[in-house]
This record gives sequence, C-alpha cells and structure tokens, in this order.
Amino acid sequence: MTSGSCFRATGWAARGVLLIIWGILAGCMPDPAGAPPSLAPSAAGDPIAGVLDGLPSAALGTMGYSVQVGAFASLDNAVRLEAALTAQGIDAYYFRDESGLYKVRFGNHDHYADARREAERLQNLTIIKDFFIVIPEDYAHSRIQRSGQGDLGSELVKTARRFIGVPYRWGGEDRHNGFDCSGLTMVCYRLNGLNLPRNSRSQYQAGAPVQRHALAQGDLVFFATQGGTRVTHVGLYVGNGKFIHAPRTGKTVRIENLSNGFFTRTYVGGRRYF
Repeated sequence: MTSGSCFRATGWAARGVLLIIWGILAGCMPDPAGAPPSLAPSAAGDPIAGVLDGLPSAALGTMGYSVQVGAFASLDNAVRLEAALTAQGIDAYYFRDESGLYKVRFGNHDHYADARREAERLQNLTIIKDFFIVIPEDYAHSRIQRSGQGDLGSELVKTARRFIGVPYRWGGEDRHNGFDCSGLTMVCYRLNGLNLPRNSRSQYQAGAPVQRHALAQGDLVFFATQGGTRVTHVGLYVGNGKFIHAPRTGKTVRIENLSNGFFTRTYVGGRRYF
C-alpha cells in the first residue's frame, strides 16, 4: 500500500505511522533459541491498532481469471514448473489441492480471453501442457458474496490446513523451492479469491487493525522476530489462540499457540481483510 499524502501526528499516532512505513522487505522467523532479546510491543495487543481503528484501509482486490496447470504427486515437480514460469516473469505459485496433489496457478486477468492467450503462449513455448482457466465465480469469496451463505474465514483456515507438513523451502523473497511465511498466507488468500500482496510488510499495511482479543478465523497475525517492531513474520489465525505458519528453512508448515513465549514477546498485531 502506498501513500500519496503527508500529515501531522503527535504522540502515539506519530510513532504508529512511523512503525508502519518503517521497514524493508522481510524474511521469516529465525530460530527462536537464537533470537535477540525482543523489543517488540506488549502481547496485550497491537499498540497501533488503537490509533488506526476506524481509519479506512485499502480493500484487497479480487482474483480474476487465472490459469491452472499440473497435478503432481511430487512437490519437486510443482516447484520446477513454478520456477520455469517465474523465469518468464510470471507471478506463479504452487499449492496443495484438496486431493493432495500439487498444482500451479498464475495470472490474474480481467478477461477470459487474456488468460487463455497467456496460457496458449506458454503452451507454444512448451513450458506448460494442459491447462484450464479458473473463473472468478469459482472462488469462495465470490460464492459467499453471491449466495450470502458460508464463512470466508473458515474457508481460509481449511485451505491453510492443507499445507500442514509441507516443507518451508523458500528464503524470504528468494523463492527457493517452497513456502515462506508470507508465501503461505498469500496463496491461501488468492486460492479463495482475494489478491493478498506477496511480502509480510505489504500484507501488514493492507489490512485493517484488529485487537488480539478480537481475532477471528482468517485474520493474519504479525511478528517482529528479529527484535524491534519491524514486521518479519506472519501466520494465519485459526481460532482458539492458534495460528498456522511456515516457520523457517528446515521446518514444515505447522500450527502454533499465540501464547508460546517467543510469539508472545514478538507479537506486533493482527490484520483483517474482509
């Protein structure tokens, strides 16, 4: 989220705004045993949520027409296909389907014809084989809006649970074969029809603040795992004080308790997007 205006602020408001705009693209969490002493805000809640509550936040865009390819039993095959698409300058991501197979999606087009044209170009380059077009109406967000039935938060949690046990194999923005923390949350949201940004800092900025006691399924929870208050890690809240996240290289996607001492010390705040 970018800002085209400047404004005056004092006290907590000034510090809150500075905390949001201060930072760089972040990787994910270090080994808690080796983490520096935390200077993060108190676990009582997001200290800037109180300042920002009631201020408008940019709504996430919805997913349009995307291309889906592959149905791999092996994670490595999905990773290789994603890498080939990334080499073409395409924002691609793999995911674990309900069937347990790994598939790859890319593109976010306004029109069906544009998505099909992109897929056929890549087919002609022999980068992909068979494909199909995911239409906007296929997403949970769209279905719930049309029918007035269902709960997007529970759909997000159900999607995130598919990835439990999948290795963390990316390193921050380097995209080396797997999920990093913000990659996991991004994929869960996009698979349900909301175009969440790629990195954890942008995700933090894009959401509406929510106090810790008011967290609901599908909200994102953010941490400053390197000390200070700069967001470096994110997970998806599943309810009952727990969240799903991709910890770090060598670990798998898992469920953790917010009451865990490390996460209590480093908790920065929660954000809501729908």
